[in-house]
Amino acid sequence: MATRGGRDRSGTPTPVRPTERGAVRQTITISFASFNRAWAAWIGDRLERRGVRVVYLRWDAPAEESLVDLLRGLALAEGRVLILVSEQYFQLGPRTFAEWNEALREVVAPDPARFAAVSVTVAAVPSAVAVLAPADLTNMGDDEAERRLLDRLELRDEGRPPDEARRGPRFPAAMPEVWGGVPRRNTRFTGRDPVLTDAYHLLSNSEPGAGVVTLFGMSGVGKTQLAAEYVYRFGSEYDVVWWVNAESRVSCRQLLAQLAPRLGLPTGDEYGERLRAVRDSLRRGTPFSRWLLILDGADEPDQISDLVPTGPGHVVITSRNLEWGAHNSELLEVPVYTRDESIAFIRRRAPRLTDQEADQLAEALEDLPLLLDQTGGWLNDSGLSVEHYIELLEGGVDQDVVRVSADFPVAFQTAWSILLNTLRDMVPESVALLRLCTFFAPGFIPVRLLREMSHDDLPEQLRGLLDDPLLWNRAINQLRQYSVVRLESHEVGTDAESSAGESVYLHRMVHQAVARDMPGEERRDFVDVVRRALAEADPGRPTDTRSWATYAELVPHLPYADVLGSTDRRVQTLVLNCLRYMYFAGEYAAGRDLARRALDAWHELLGASHPRIWDLTYQYANLLRATGRLEEAETIERAAAEQLRQERGEHDLDYLRVLSGLAADVGLQGHYAEALALNEQLYPAYRELLGEQDARTLNALNNLGFALRLTGRYQEALEIDRRTLEQRRLVLTGRHLWTLFSEVSYAIGLRLLGRYAEAESIQVANVREYRLVAGETHQDTLRAEHNLALCRLRGGDRAAAGTLLAKVLDGFERKLGDRNLLTLSAAVSHGCFQREHGDIDLARETGESVLARYEQLLPQGHPFVVGARVNLALVLRNVGEWDHGLVLIERALAEMTEAVGESHPYTLGCAVNTSALRSLVGDMESAAELSRATVVRAAEALGRTHPLTLSARVAHAADLRGLRSRGEAEKVEQEALADLTATLGSHHIHTVSARVRNRPYWDFEPQAS
Repeated sequence: MATRGGRDRSGTPTPVRPTERGAVRQTITISFASFNRAWAAWIGDRLERRGVRVVYLRWDAPAEESLVDLLRGLALAEGRVLILVSEQYFQLGPRTFAEWNEALREVVAPDPARFAAVSVTVAAVPSAVAVLAPADLTNMGDDEAERRLLDRLELRDEGRPPDEARRGPRFPAAMPEVWGGVPRRNTRFTGRDPVLTDAYHLLSNSEPGAGVVTLFGMSGVGKTQLAAEYVYRFGSEYDVVWWVNAESRVSCRQLLAQLAPRLGLPTGDEYGERLRAVRDSLRRGTPFSRWLLILDGADEPDQISDLVPTGPGHVVITSRNLEWGAHNSELLEVPVYTRDESIAFIRRRAPRLTDQEADQLAEALEDLPLLLDQTGGWLNDSGLSVEHYIELLEGGVDQDVVRVSADFPVAFQTAWSILLNTLRDMVPESVALLRLCTFFAPGFIPVRLLREMSHDDLPEQLRGLLDDPLLWNRAINQLRQYSVVRLESHEVGTDAESSAGESVYLHRMVHQAVARDMPGEERRDFVDVVRRALAEADPGRPTDTRSWATYAELVPHLPYADVLGSTDRRVQTLVLNCLRYMYFAGEYAAGRDLARRALDAWHELLGASHPRIWDLTYQYANLLRATGRLEEAETIERAAAEQLRQERGEHDLDYLRVLSGLAADVGLQGHYAEALALNEQLYPAYRELLGEQDARTLNALNNLGFALRLTGRYQEALEIDRRTLEQRRLVLTGRHLWTLFSEVSYAIGLRLLGRYAEAESIQVANVREYRLVAGETHQDTLRAEHNLALCRLRGGDRAAAGTLLAKVLDGFERKLGDRNLLTLSAAVSHGCFQREHGDIDLARETGESVLARYEQLLPQGHPFVVGARVNLALVLRNVGEWDHGLVLIERALAEMTEAVGESHPYTLGCAVNTSALRSLVGDMESAAELSRATVVRAAEALGRTHPLTLSARVAHAADLRGLRSRGEAEKVEQEALADLTATLGSHHIHTVSARVRNRPYWDFEPQAS
């Protein structure tokens, strides 16, 4: 029986397997350089469709073996040998053209029928390649290329017709249908075959949804270049190839969203809508199942991991962080070059050097690819000997120079200084441009902002650079020639050639080295230019989600441009707008830290009473509050409010704004009455100053509604939320973030009043809008989904509620951390669900954890802390620890009464649960006494048919039965059942449960927003 075997398309040996029906087939061995792997795969596929048996043999040319011996070994391969002629094939070793000519004439010329060749290059090759008679496959379509291939192998009229039903590799000269953001191919790419092959096999053999590989290693080791080479080498197997700068969460989300129109997805312009559509499309594999996504520079897996798509495609991540291994990714380490790889690379970068000199240089530069690339390029152009250069390296680093990072070689600083001097001599403007770049963040630098800004009053040394396109391009090209920067396109998926100079990529090692080597006067001039460029790029609309992509691009550059040290009003406005964007986008921790630094800097620059200090103080307090630092926020805002009241009076807008923040601070700390009093003062004050329809007046009305809800006045709160929603729809439009927020507040109010169907209908539509406008991971989208889950739970759809509650909790933990009040609210709901419908052990673990976190965040006696004890007592009841549960619930009832009063819904619900535990331990009389009093207070506070009142009535009937007061119990029960049926319907879960005499319970639900 004939067999089939050899190597797979990556060049790796494959097992031998039988052919069809024992037929003897012609065998062709394809010899190719790794660089041309895509061509080998396509050619092999075309031949296999014609019934040819193909063996893939990756060409290697170790320097210690002669070319003649290597070619004689190749001649022993199975079948006829087809050589893929390219410049890379002849550069391996490296060997001179003279060596190749001699070997080809000695080995191939005597037996030309043993070999055949196709050419996939237009570059110069050794002249003796003529003996291979290569067929040219360049600059043509796939049909003509296949015709020439078959003609060269004399297969045109032989073999089976091509099996076009089977999908194979794409013709290498044809781009994938969707292609975006991929760096240009590095034609000097050297080595790395084992890592590339391992990555290929890990992805190819992965299960659907699990094809994720992380290339990790130190800075400068070539992770990005390796990922780019993977794309070019294996990209013909994909229909979609999309490159994403994943150095920050915001940029990652932005670039993923930009994929939507390229996939032909029917979405609007909203950022969140596009992101959701892209993730769903990739997951389903429609319209393309063969997709490859590269997340470059993803050093913070905790911030990025939830954005990694699942589905039938593959994901390649580059990172310095090993923690990706804990996020369902295979890890592949990218080491420094082997010495052989270093020598081969240096010889290609600097052909004038000998192997020995390349070895010496590699030793001195510790085989670090970035340094070898930069040094080799200019060393080849200079007359400096390697020996002299190494002397400079060894003697040029004085003891006062601090290493850039523990990861970087000691030689880096001196090697860079030498290169910088070379650039300065050749094109001085290239050094000026490079220095400008250091006032942006390392990585992707939007240098287009420098071209787009106003060029009035520029420093003399920059005026020509920024005004003269030819000089600009010359500077860019000089930096690119020596691998100092990499050209990028600003718009993902556009042709970089047509938009050259819009963005460059500057490695962090180079960034730090250049920043250190800059005269003070230039530093002052250059930083001012970059600040102006950033300020002029400010859209001025931080609450508009359509502007978030721009702010996401600007924010990382703020610290590098030292914007906090600027006295320019435009730059300070940029800072304030970025802080507002970070607050609304949920980037709370980063925003808080920026605001803190800004306050310190501006107090010195502007003085304590400057108007922008009050604006900044308000933004800082918002971010403190959002990160759970409530006491700090209150302290700051009390002091600011008192100072503003004394200086400006109580009708000043800055004073009212700070007072509004103070109301939020005290409300979240559990001082509900004080928060309500402040909000009742604020709304009429804003209305008097600004009118009914001003956005700030509506914010005050919104806050009044929340304060009423906190105090348990649900019906009044609902009315306020309805008014706010109607006015916001009128003034701000339906898709404004504040309008959507009001819809959720109104739906929460409906649910708390037992109007579950109405609440759910509003919430379903609202969630859909939030996902479109803000995206699935935005904190307000999660808040909306949380309420939708609770609506579904109250409506009886437990399966859907449980799935959504788990999703919401995971989303909050990823977005805000596990100690944020919104996260804890979701954890409370998830724990309650687990207690009744899931895992009781998980419910107990969650309940204990939530209580511990609340106790750390909030003062003792806070309603949230007490409520967490209430929920934990229910877990203890369910597991039979009744006495322990009773102690906990009795304590909670006393503390809740003290915190919010005996008629607050929190206290009434706590009383319902307390009477149940009293009954379980046999204290029937006190149980009935408590449930009777609870019914009275609930009816007065909430109404006779409110769900909580109805629960208290059903509970009281159970307590009366426990006292054997059957007649009264029957009367109370029948009246409660009649009201349940009238209010919720005969088939509602609460009605059915009461009918079969399941004792009702109350879940504490913290109102955190």
